[in-house]
Amino acid sequence: MRSRSIRHFVLAAAATGGLALAALPAGAQQAAPAPAEATITVSGEGTAALAPDMAVVDLGVLREAETAAEALSANNTAMADVLAALAEQGIEEKDVQTSGFTIQPQYRHDEPKNGRYEPPVIIGYQVQNGLTVRVRDLDKLGGVIDSTVKLGVNQGGNIRFTNDKPDAAVEEARRNAMSEAIAKARTLAEAAGVKLGRVISINENFMRPMPAPQMMMRAAAAKEMSDAVPVAAGENTYSVTVNISYAIDQ
Repeated sequence: MRSRSIRHFVLAAAATGGLALAALPAGAQQAAPAPAEATITVSGEGTAALAPDMAVVDLGVLREAETAAEALSANNTAMADVLAALAEQGIEEKDVQTSGFTIQPQYRHDEPKNGRYEPPVIIGYQVQNGLTVRVRDLDKLGGVIDSTVKLGVNQGGNIRFTNDKPDAAVEEARRNAMSEAIAKARTLAEAAGVKLGRVISINENFMRPMPAPQMMMRAAAAKEMSDAVPVAAGENTYSVTVNISYAIDQ
C-alpha cells in the first residue's frame, strides 16, 4: 500500500509540474538565438589637398631688469611697438591674442661654503609676454615677422599654415573615401560569389592636418634679420576614413 501511494504522489507531482510549465507565457520560455547576419565590412580613405590661406604665428617679447617694475616697463614698451607694427601691416585686433604672460625672478646660486649651502639670491626679474597672431594675407607674413622682430620680438617664431574654411577639401576627401570603400566591398562580394545587400552602418573619422612648425626664431638670429623673411606655405592635406558594413544578400 505504501509503495502504491508513493507512485501516485510522483505521478501527481509530474503532472502538476507539466501544467505549470504549460502555463508559463511564451516570452518566458528561452527561444533559440537567431543566427548572426552575414556581413561585409570595409574601410576607405580619401584625401584632398588645399593651399593654405592663413598663417598662425607665435611671437614673444622677453625683457630682463634688476627689478620687476623695470622689466615690466621695458616689456610693455617693446610690446606696444610690436602691436603698432602689426596694425600697420593690416592685422586686425581680432586676429591678435595674448597667449601667455609671466614675471619670474632670476636667481644666483652660490657654491657651498664650509659644507653649507647658501640660499639662492635674487639678482633680477624676467618678464615675458606672448602673442598668437593670425595672418590672413600670406603675402604679408614675411613683413610681419621682420617688422616685429626689429621692434622687440625675441621669442617664438613658430608658424602654422592653415585654412580658414576647409569645407570643400573635406567634402572631396569624404567622397574619395566613400568611393574607395564601395569599390572594396564590390570586389570582395564578387570574389566571394555573393551580392551586397543593404547598408547596415556607416561611420567616418576626419583628421585635420597637423601643421608642422616652419621656423623657430631665436634672439641671436633675430638681430641678423633684414628684409622680409622668406616663407613657404606648401599645401595642407585633409584626410577622411570611412567604415561601411553591408549585409550579404543570400
